[in-house]
Amino acid sequence: MTADYDLAIIGAGPAGLAAAGLAAELGLTVALLDEQERPGGQIYRAIETVGASRPLTAKALGPDYERGRGLVDAMRAARVDYLPGAIVWNVSRELAVNFSRQGGSRELRARHVLVATGAMERPVPVPGWTRPGVMTVGALQIMLKTSGLVADGRVVLAGSGPLLLLLASQYVEAGAPPAAVVETVPRARYVEALAHLPKALRAAGYLAKGIRLMRTLARAGVPVYRGASDLSVEGGDKATGLAFTQGGRERRVEADLVALHQGVVPNQQITRLLGCDHVFDDGQRCFRPVLDDWFATSLDGVSVAGDGGGIGGAVAAEHAGRVAVCGIAHRLGALSEAQRDARAAPSRAALNRDLAIRPFLETLYRPPREVLEPADDVLVCRCEEVTAGAVRGAVALGCPGPNQAKSFLRCGMGPCQGRVCGPVVSEIIADALGSDPGAVGYYRIRPPLKPLTLGELAALDTDTESGTA
Repeated sequence: MTADYDLAIIGAGPAGLAAAGLAAELGLTVALLDEQERPGGQIYRAIETVGASRPLTAKALGPDYERGRGLVDAMRAARVDYLPGAIVWNVSRELAVNFSRQGGSRELRARHVLVATGAMERPVPVPGWTRPGVMTVGALQIMLKTSGLVADGRVVLAGSGPLLLLLASQYVEAGAPPAAVVETVPRARYVEALAHLPKALRAAGYLAKGIRLMRTLARAGVPVYRGASDLSVEGGDKATGLAFTQGGRERRVEADLVALHQGVVPNQQITRLLGCDHVFDDGQRCFRPVLDDWFATSLDGVSVAGDGGGIGGAVAAEHAGRVAVCGIAHRLGALSEAQRDARAAPSRAALNRDLAIRPFLETLYRPPREVLEPADDVLVCRCEEVTAGAVRGAVALGCPGPNQAKSFLRCGMGPCQGRVCGPVVSEIIADALGSDPGAVGYYRIRPPLKPLTLGELAALDTDTESGTA
């Protein structure tokens, strides 16, 4: 099969943007596909428009957000066929990429595919999490980036992870401080994380940023409840408050909106679809594809860069994108081995420095058991309305893994295709069997990856697709 491009990159976040710019510089023909109408991914969403049209929003988002402008500008200036609004719904092992765009479906072919689809927020299935008035912290940040909107009323942010403190600080800077931050990190976890502090000091900028965020909240008088557990969203037709336990005492904070967050996990849908090898990462408590030193998967011609291959953050994703392209360029004959190593060396060194913080963060913000293995009456599959108790009941009847749970319960068969329930269903089954998620596995993913109409499918055009930079 004749390839239309040397390299097809799926995802225009930090990894995809950095990869596209370098690949074009190295002489590769590049297609960059992304679901959004403008480049930037989730981290740098709307980066091209915020500064000019909403300077106050840009100020609230902070200097780290501005880093994305250089990546986007470099991609725009490069010889890259950029295809915005392209929803990839299938990738074949022969490296044909099917996607919907502008009302029809098309196919392009590449000599190599780089998956740069990033991460998704980890589901936080606690009692009441499906009530109206409950969102994710990431969703609130998207509202802020895309339209400069902050939520009305009393907003309570609950969970753990750097994004929790970041959004709370951004809300303060936007003039809408949250009513409270409820953090689920046990006090003992801080002691555990100290063992990784010496290595984390190699990326001391992140530690300094965390301290600045906490100071911002303190200056604004935002109540921060630390060491919380047993979270439960209260209310009837909508959320009215968040109940939790702190220091052996039951507490409650009033809320018009509760935003939950427990870190992020790799978006592994495409690599699962392709049958790439995956491993369960106990430190990050999630599955990720198995990658070599150049971010190549077990399937020839497919690489992964950024958080889709393991959580590292936006800056690490940028460096990983460049390292991955050096490896791809060598495989495609555009760089010799010596040229590959020399070209990748600065990015690899920067990547290693940036990742030095990860053991500290992963220890400190490890998700609590109540989120990984929720109570029986908590919904875990929202599409098919399956509870954690129903999953445990299926295991008692002989269900050995997530794929068999589809037959028992239909969990993972709804519109999200297991994106939301996948991580927690694997955890519940593993716990019920006295095993681990790596042993019980994960859902098998089949096309289409995203919903598409019969009209889009019938209109599939396999001619070469051209984009505009």
